[in-house]
Amino acid sequence: MLKLDHFGFVTKDLEKCVRFYEACLAPLGLKLTERGDGFALFGTDPKSPFLWVGTLRPETWTDQHGPGRSPLHMAFSTTDRAEVDAFHQRGLAAGGRDNGAPGPRVGAYKYYAAFLLDPDGNNIEACVREM
Repeated sequence: MLKLDHFGFVTKDLEKCVRFYEACLAPLGLKLTERGDGFALFGTDPKSPFLWVGTLRPETWTDQHGPGRSPLHMAFSTTDRAEVDAFHQRGLAAGGRDNGAPGPRVGAYKYYAAFLLDPDGNNIEACVREM
């Protein structure tokens, strides 16, 4: 099992990004758990792994870390196809751009997934593995 504690990236527009992630992550059971000056955290509770999104670059990051400099791919695991569908639908309604409609994917693993581009152009996925 992957032991991920947190993941973070810089955004150009925090308000737009918060609206997008609040909408598309809600069906996955994730919510805005903390809001500070220039940042937002999404997770399930204060002790859970979390997603950090902010406009201010943490001092440990270099000049290479910034919105749009290196778009990332991030996939959220779901429990069923309905959560994938809701992620995609709510993300589009919140300003995300379609980057792959919900549907089966075949590769090393059989899975059902949907892809959205967030306000900064990052490729965000929700998927359920169906082996």
